[in-house]
Amino acid sequence: MSGLRLVIFDLDGTLVDSADVIVQLMEETFSGRGLTVPSVIDIRRTVGLSLEVAMVRLGSGDAEEGRMLADDFRMFAGRQHQRGVADHQLYPGAIAAIERIGAPPDTLLGIATGKELAGLKRVLESHNLGPRFATLQTPDTNPSKPHPAMVLSAMSETGADKSATVMVGDTSFDMEAAVAAGARCIGVSWGYHSRTALQKAGAASVIDRYEQLDEAIETVLGAGG
Repeated sequence: MSGLRLVIFDLDGTLVDSADVIVQLMEETFSGRGLTVPSVIDIRRTVGLSLEVAMVRLGSGDAEEGRMLADDFRMFAGRQHQRGVADHQLYPGAIAAIERIGAPPDTLLGIATGKELAGLKRVLESHNLGPRFATLQTPDTNPSKPHPAMVLSAMSETGADKSATVMVGDTSFDMEAAVAAGARCIGVSWGYHSRTALQKAGAASVIDRYEQLDEAIETVLGAGG
């Protein structure tokens, strides 16, 4: 598909401001098992990883414990959802950016996230954004970032070349996944990792607001993709 562009967004910390909810759920999960509750800083550093991987990093390092903690997290998250507690407030300018960037017929949008598919679909449906995205990549069918599988799968599904693909994310995991897949990457400064961390991980550009994304994409991919 000559001339096709693919713009892949991360979710938590990039499109969705979910820090407070994630921290609260992590605290409930660890305290519920009588374990030492990780610091807020440590929790924020793992956002973007798949749930099991994050739990192993935050816990003792034991894989079985990580799986149990991940199951507990899902249980607490399900209860919050049943109570109507939202975990999907979008950052300012996110919807407008999605509409602008996805408008040209030669540009497709995707998502690559550490959130599981059910949670991702809930977020998209709540904002009527599902039809905007041509590919959804989650840990349900891919290894966790920073492994490049999600970016590679998105390119494979859409037919986009790596030279015309850009990952937009807030963590070093997003940048590392894109670089490993041979794609470009743009960091956002309002998420969970610092500007310095994003740049060290390979971000070609770091933006401070969504109004800057269009120009950043043009710069990173070039007018011809």
